[in-house]
Amino acid sequence: MLSKNGMIKNNVNKFAIVYRLVDLVVIQLVLLLIITSYHHAVFGENYLLIALLCSMCFMLSAESFALYRSWRAGFFRQIAFYTFISCVIAASLVMAYLFFTKTGTQFSRITLGLWFVGTYASLIGWRFAFALFLKRIRAAGRNTRSVAIIGLGDIGEQLIHEIEKNPSTGYRIQAVFDDRSVERVNPSVSQHLQGSIKEGVERAKQNEFEVVYVALPMKAEERIQEILYLLGDTTATVHLVPNLFVYCLMSASMSHVGEMQTISVFDNPMQGSSAALKRAEDILISLMVLSVIAIPMLLISIAIKVTSPGPIIFKQDRYGLGGRKIKVWKFRSMTVTDNGANVVQAKKGDARITPVGAFLRKTSLDELPQFINVLKGDMSVVGPRPHAVSHNESYRKQVSYYMLRHKVKPGITGWAQVNGWRGETDTVEKMEMRVEYDLDYIKNWSLWMDFKIVLWTFYKGFVGKNVY
Repeated sequence: MLSKNGMIKNNVNKFAIVYRLVDLVVIQLVLLLIITSYHHAVFGENYLLIALLCSMCFMLSAESFALYRSWRAGFFRQIAFYTFISCVIAASLVMAYLFFTKTGTQFSRITLGLWFVGTYASLIGWRFAFALFLKRIRAAGRNTRSVAIIGLGDIGEQLIHEIEKNPSTGYRIQAVFDDRSVERVNPSVSQHLQGSIKEGVERAKQNEFEVVYVALPMKAEERIQEILYLLGDTTATVHLVPNLFVYCLMSASMSHVGEMQTISVFDNPMQGSSAALKRAEDILISLMVLSVIAIPMLLISIAIKVTSPGPIIFKQDRYGLGGRKIKVWKFRSMTVTDNGANVVQAKKGDARITPVGAFLRKTSLDELPQFINVLKGDMSVVGPRPHAVSHNESYRKQVSYYMLRHKVKPGITGWAQVNGWRGETDTVEKMEMRVEYDLDYIKNWSLWMDFKIVLWTFYKGFVGKNVY
């Protein structure tokens, strides 16, 4: 919405206060019920204090993950994931408080354990029940919102498909309007077309629609202004769907200089608290993995040393965050250690690859030392894969927006890799696809997305048909 000085303000979820109050009650109530049923604890001032501390920590964490935003168009698995992360953070802070204040002996460990588990189950339970309730009443035609779309170009088509594949949002497409004839419209959505834009505006004035989406190309600025002016004479909620090409490239966000508003087009989405969360994720995962792979790494080191001359670890120059050079660690898998201006990519049947190296490369075990890079802060567990400097300098001239990959730290695994774009990039088209997925990752980054990529990497990301 617009403020008086023309600045765009975020919409406020009017029911968020209710969700916060329910969470607050749930956290306190679960603790009370556990203490009541467990006779070795009494609900006194000490338990009240940590209950309030836990509630405050949970809500602060939930706010940082936007858990109290409107989830009308969200996914329940994401709600469950961020609720879990918020509970873990709150529980960790409570335990830290008990440790540093040396008051842990005042509390029953069984009570606290049951409380932490019971709180998460209850928070997820009431959210699931409420989501199921909304889904059922929306399926019955209640709590729905009638939607009209003005404009049936690419953006309008995409909007239709998104609404149709997410019925739980409660949005129901009632009509679509465009000045083009049915013959010029994609047959898959032509059944929604009910008239011209002028007719759509007139029907909106008759209160036929609760929500109107204007999905015209931004180059039609004067036409959009005219439509918005006319829709100002309606009671419908009006949304403008932008199709700025830059919005599709990176995580665009609003910013301002004084009272002049700007859009940050090419920016790093992992800043401030997001950067801290990303770094905490990297440290936690890398420490867990290194504790598991320490012995396998030792055995691999011995195998490399006894089967071929040369160093065990190969350190190659790559571009890191902001395009700065970093040394990426790998187990040596070749008889050469090229790190100059001309680095030749490994190909099928490459004579430079050692017998042990072939196995390491095929299974991605040669990349295990990069978890040390993650601990050092040069890399992340998840992010765009780093390329040799010579390859960067070559492809940045051939692939549009290539260097935007370096707005975030490079990763051991990434969105492109789990989608099949790993290994040799012997054509520009393959690199273009990899860059497309990398930019999509940067645009849509979240802890939930990192979590999915890590799981998919274990499922299908260690091997690939293009890896030599």
